[in-house]
Amino acid sequence: MKILSKTLDGADAGEIDLNDEIYALEPRADIIHAVVNWQLAKRRGGNRRILTRAEVNRTGKKLYKQKGTGNARHGPASVSQFRGGAKTMGPVVRSHAYDLPKKVRALGLKHALSTKASTGKLIVIADGVVSEAKTKLLAAKFGKLGLTSALIVDGSSVDEGMKRASRNLVKIDVLPAAGLNVYDILRRDTLVLTKAAVAAIEERLA
Repeated sequence: MKILSKTLDGADAGEIDLNDEIYALEPRADIIHAVVNWQLAKRRGGNRRILTRAEVNRTGKKLYKQKGTGNARHGPASVSQFRGGAKTMGPVVRSHAYDLPKKVRALGLKHALSTKASTGKLIVIADGVVSEAKTKLLAAKFGKLGLTSALIVDGSSVDEGMKRASRNLVKIDVLPAAGLNVYDILRRDTLVLTKAAVAAIEERLA
């Protein structure tokens, strides 16, 4: 498929040919959903925990003798039945991550890119270099492109001026091509790729 590329100032910069195997698939919500869930599970901290029976500050001595008191049989007061005792089966420090096949991850990225292309939310620009690292100037350039919520993806590295100028812009994210992922593509309205990013993505997914 062919798409018209632009400059940061909104001028035409010629056509660019995009790989149909990456940008022209019929989007499948189930694959995208699986990849997003996998990403978010990896991001979970898993640091919440509670005290176990071995850690609560209570004695391990038996409350009273086993028989002859008329009361129910009990051991130490550190069990969950008593106030101040430990919780049963509480959360512990753990990882929420799980495995997802590499082919499914790659397919999810292709479908996310195809979703943006099919809905007209994909813009290709010549490069992501700004001459002056000023937020106001960059915001004006984005206004010409109609960008209010966008993910800008550059090649192997992001221009330092672009990185500094976009830092205070709300709902504008900037990533190198290596950091491109399904979740960040979907959380912003428009996907903006530089020509260097297009080449790096095709090398990664073709």
